[in-house]
Amino acid sequence: MGRTALKIAVAGFGFALMTASSAFAGPYADDLTKCLVDSTTEKDRTDLIRWLFVSAALHPDVSGVTTVTDKQRTEMTKTVGQLLERLLTQSCRAEFKSAVRFEGSQTVEVSFGVLGQVAMKGLLEHPAVAKGLGELETYVDQNKISAVMKDR
Repeated sequence: MGRTALKIAVAGFGFALMTASSAFAGPYADDLTKCLVDSTTEKDRTDLIRWLFVSAALHPDVSGVTTVTDKQRTEMTKTVGQLLERLLTQSCRAEFKSAVRFEGSQTVEVSFGVLGQVAMKGLLEHPAVAKGLGELETYVDQNKISAVMKDR
């Protein structure tokens, strides 16, 4: 396993956490995915979500919605960097090496994508978040939606 695999793992980490990858997931990627999910705690997953949130908040279109200090962002990035390092070099070392060796570096994106989905599911299932998401219905005319479905 060369530095290229690690670079791909780190570079694609945030993206993979937020998206479902369409890349092939073979048995080695499946093993890596299972290991990543099994090796992370609820706190680890919360740390991932927090880091993704503060990273996404850097985008100019949403940067005014929240305030995160550079110190907070640095601490969250450090925490997730240590998590990534622990997962790939200790907890899931063998699975990581095998996945990259036999199925290619894209399998890392697939595996971290699933971990991201697991973490997001936990976030979205929280009652306060579910309630907030449900408020969208207040601003959608259900009659218009139903009318479109009748026009099939």
